[in-house]
Parts: sequence; C-alpha cells; structure tokens
Amino acid sequence: MADQVTNYKCPACEGPLHFEPKSGMLECEYCDSQFSVEEIEKRYAEKDAKAAAAKKAEDAKEKTEDDWSVTSAAWNGEGMKSYTCPSCGATLICDEHQGSGSCPYCGSPTIVPGQFVDMLKPDYVIPFKYDKKAALDGLKKHYGNRFLLPKEFKEKSHMEEIKGVYVPFWLYDGVSNGNCVYEAIKEEKRRTPKEEIITKKYYRAERKGELTFQKIPADASSKMADDLMDSIEPYNYSELKSFSNAYLAGYYADKYDVSVEENAVRAVERAKETTRQVLEEDVTGYDSVSPVMENIHVKQGKAYYALMPVWLLTTRWKDQKYTFAMNGQTGKMVGDLPINKGKLWATLAIVIALIIGLTTGLFHWSMTGAVIAALIVALIVYLCLAAGMKNVGIARTADVYVDREKTKITHRLDLFERQEQRVVPIQQNK
Repeated sequence: MADQVTNYKCPACEGPLHFEPKSGMLECEYCDSQFSVEEIEKRYAEKDAKAAAAKKAEDAKEKTEDDWSVTSAAWNGEGMKSYTCPSCGATLICDEHQGSGSCPYCGSPTIVPGQFVDMLKPDYVIPFKYDKKAALDGLKKHYGNRFLLPKEFKEKSHMEEIKGVYVPFWLYDGVSNGNCVYEAIKEEKRRTPKEEIITKKYYRAERKGELTFQKIPADASSKMADDLMDSIEPYNYSELKSFSNAYLAGYYADKYDVSVEENAVRAVERAKETTRQVLEEDVTGYDSVSPVMENIHVKQGKAYYALMPVWLLTTRWKDQKYTFAMNGQTGKMVGDLPINKGKLWATLAIVIALIIGLTTGLFHWSMTGAVIAALIVALIVYLCLAAGMKNVGIARTADVYVDREKTKITHRLDLFERQEQRVVPIQQNK
C-alpha cells in the first residue's frame, strides 16, 4: 500500500507552496501569498507527527510478515518505495533515501513523511539562497571566455538536468594533538676573491600543538561524488537553521546512507593534515624544513547531521556527460571542463619555439640547453592552462574549520646539531 506524501498547501488558495531562496519564505505559485517557515511548520506539525507514527506502525507490521518483502523486492525496484501524491492521486516510486521532490504528473512539491524521524532527522539545514536561474547564470559564468574551452561545447552541449538538492552531510567536531620533529637548515654563503664558502647549519626543531576543529563536513550520500561535494565548500555555518520540513518544499532531499562512523575517517584525515601544516609552518627562520617524526592523534567530539543546498547541473556533449555543482548558499560553482587539444598543442608548440629562439639567439645557449629550458617552460604553461579547466578535487585539509582562538603551540624547541661547510673555487678570468 502506498504511503501518503505531504504537500505544503497555501492556506489562502490551497495551491502548492515552495521555498523561495530570495525571500526566505514559502510562496504560493498561484496567489503569490508568502508564509514564514515557522508559520507553516506550526500548521503541519500535527500532520507530520501522525504521518511519522503511521510509518512506524507500517514498518513494524512489515517486520512481522513472512518473506514476501524479499520476494517483492527481487525486481529492479529493490530499495524503492511508493507514495501517493495528495494533489493528483498519482502513485510515486522513489528511492528509499529520498526525502522530498516533486510529483512528475502535477508538479506539486512533495515531502515524504517519516523520512526524517528519530535518528534520521537532521539537526540542521542551510536553506537555498540561489534559485534555478542563478544556477544557470553561474554555469555560463563558469564557462566564461576560457582560452582552451572548445567553442562547440558552449554552443552545442545541451542541458540534460538541473535540480536543487539538499545533500546530507555529517559535520564533525574534534581536537587534534600533534607532536612533530623536523630537520631545519640554515644556509649561509660567503665569497672571497678566490672561493665561495657555503655553510649549512642543521637544527632539530620540535613542535607540539593542539587544534580545535568545528563541523568538518563530509557528504553522507553514496550517490554524490565526494570530490564534487568537497569542492563547493565552505558553507557559512552562521546560517545553519534547526531542521524543518518546510525548507524542503520545491527541492529534492536525500537522507544519509553513509554512516557517521564510516565518514569520520575522511574528517580525521583532514584534521591530521591540517595539524601537520600548522606545526610545520611554525618552524620559521630556516631555508628548508623537512619532517623527521610525527605523532598526531585526533579526539573526535560531537557529530551533527545536516542538509546542505546544492544545485546539480548535467550537460552532455559528444556522448559524454559533464556534471557541475553550485553551492546553493554561496553560489560557488565547480565542474571540470573539456580542453581543446588542438589549441593546447598549438600553444605549447609556439611556447617551445619562442624559448628556443630567445635562448639561442639572444643568450647564445647550446641547442640542448635551449630545448631543455623550452620543455620546462612548456610544462609549466601546460600545468597552468590545465589547472584553469579543472577545479574539482578531494579536500585534503580542514583549515577553514579550525577555531584559531583555541589553537595552541604548547612546545617549541630548536636545537643546533651540526654544521657542514663546502668550499667552491671561483674561476678567475684570464
């Protein structure tokens, strides 16, 4: 039997309500009435409570039945559930982790009751601040006038899908304690008329410190690419709201399917890497610093369950799919772009030819030296151009989430160990 879904309806005309990012209100598509989240939440509190109770009763009933549930799930719909749209009566089939969306028949925004109850109910939500038009404008800006972007991609790629999704995240608090030892070197050069004296002084630098982290995010949906979600960080946590179903009206929403324990590994690694950087950066006044020993421990604190706003945009070009994501709160757009390989190789060829011409013509370098220099410059140019077309990657650090006021370097000790000296004769011009 299909469960009932909830449509937030306008108290004035019964039209469907949706959350509008610009006003921060629930708005009616027909009479343009506006209502606060608190007002609608109060109106539907009793209805949601009844729906949650009904879902619990249905789940309990299913557990007492025989193996029919296994048989009925043997088709391709395993992990799916059916719901009835209260506006048009259509039966909706959706992922068991989906908490909201819209009816494909009448378009009414729907909230699946009971999907966010007990342990599944989020602690927080950040509402959308950017709408669909802003997402499309953001994608065009992302394309920009990039030198290596194929002209045909901008003109012939077509939009397959655009949707606003509340993505589930775990947010982790924690405290890291680090104890690291470094080899630090000071280099001094002194010249005489006949020789250059190079002196290297080696030091043992010890650093201990404590860092406090607040709400390191890790997306909790296996359907979302981790690198894409990491790349749209950070969110402004000052705008975290206590969770309410009303914010979901008009958007898709998923509940987590990656456990808090499983995702903690990502947060811990980011905290450790940040601790490494902070301690190493404290070793100053040297020409080079290299780690010798490290011992970093992260004590995990509270974990919060939150829904974050994301616009997902999918385009297709030459039978290849390109997925872009925009932070629905800050407007940050990410997504790797294709490269015009013909233009890239032509650019590198010009760079190589120019460097060879300059080094051999003006500075009278040997051809071997000129070619090596040209290839090095071409490699640098390639890396710079390619980097401009790709901005998606796994987050390695969590420096944005460090409470700087609570950061403490508890031990500093720099000990001189040894000195090495090298003498290089200076050739005299005859």
